[in-house]
Amino acid sequence: MTDRIALVEAGGTKFIIGVARGDRAIEARTRIATTAPDETIGAAIDWLRAVGGDYAAVGIASFGPLDLDPGSPTWGQITRTTKPGWSGAAMAAPFARALGCPVAIDTDVNGAALAEYRWGAGRGCGSALYLTVGTGIGGGAVTGGRLVHGVSHPEMGHIRMPRHLDDWSFGGICPFHGDCLEGLASGPAIEARWGASLSYLPAEHPAHAIIAWYLAQAITSFRAILAPERIILGGGVMKTPVLLDRIRDAAVTAAGGYFTGVAEEMIVTPALGGDAGLLGALALTEVEGNLRAVVREGRGSNFEPAARNPSSG
Repeated sequence: MTDRIALVEAGGTKFIIGVARGDRAIEARTRIATTAPDETIGAAIDWLRAVGGDYAAVGIASFGPLDLDPGSPTWGQITRTTKPGWSGAAMAAPFARALGCPVAIDTDVNGAALAEYRWGAGRGCGSALYLTVGTGIGGGAVTGGRLVHGVSHPEMGHIRMPRHLDDWSFGGICPFHGDCLEGLASGPAIEARWGASLSYLPAEHPAHAIIAWYLAQAITSFRAILAPERIILGGGVMKTPVLLDRIRDAAVTAAGGYFTGVAEEMIVTPALGGDAGLLGALALTEVEGNLRAVVREGRGSNFEPAARNPSSG
C-alpha cells in the first residue's frame, strides 16, 4: 500500500501543491496561480498526475469559508467568499475523484494550527491557538490533538472589537461586519487608513500601538474562552519588527492580572516557516476520522468516512 499523500495548500492568490510521505518528507512541490476554480484545480490535478504513482489520500488546507458539515450536500465546498468566482466551488470532490483516494479538508489556518501544534511552536503543549494576521485574519485552535469545530470551523477574524480611542473615525473594511478584528487589523485595513503596510510605517507611528492593541484585545478574549497553553501569531503583518513585543505588552495590560502565564513564553511566532501550509494539509490526513471517500457521483453527502487513515499501517 502506498504511503504517498497529495498535499494542497489553497490560497487566495496561489495554490501550493506537494507530495509527501507519512514521515513528513515533502518530495516535490509547485505553485499555481489562483485564477478560476476549474482552471486552478485542474492544473493542480494535472501536476499531481504528472508526478506519477498512486496516492493514499489527499490533504487540502484551503481558504474559506468552507462547508465542513459531514452530512451536508455541499461538504468540501467553499461557501460565501469575497473572492470572485469561488463561492460554491467544490474543493474536495475534484481531487478525490481524479486521484481515486479519500480526502481530508479544512481551512488553511486550521491546517497550520494543527501542524504547528504537532511539529512546530506548539509541540509538547496540551492546547494551542494559531492566529494568522495578513491579507485576512483567521484562527484555529487545537486541544488534545483535535481541532476545535462546532457546526463549522471557527471564524476568529470576525469577532467584534472594542474601538481604540485613537481609531474612532475608521469604519473598517470587512464587507460583512465593517469593524470586526479583520476589518480593523488586517493588512488591507492598515493600508486603507495609513496608506502603507505596517512594516513600512515609522516605528513611532501610532499605527503600531493601535494594531498591537486590537490583537491583544482579541488574544485576551480567546484566552478567556479557550484557555490555550500557547498562542502562535503568524501571517505577513506579524513580520513587522517589534510588533510581537508590542502585542505581548498590550496583552499583559489587557489581561489585568487575571490570567497566569508569561507572555514571552505563551505568545510566540510560528516555527515551521514556509512549510506550514503543506504540513498542515498532511496533518489533516493523519487525524482519525478526517478522511472521507467518494461513494457515488455527486457532492457532499455522497462522501462517507474512509475505512482508515493511510498512516495507520
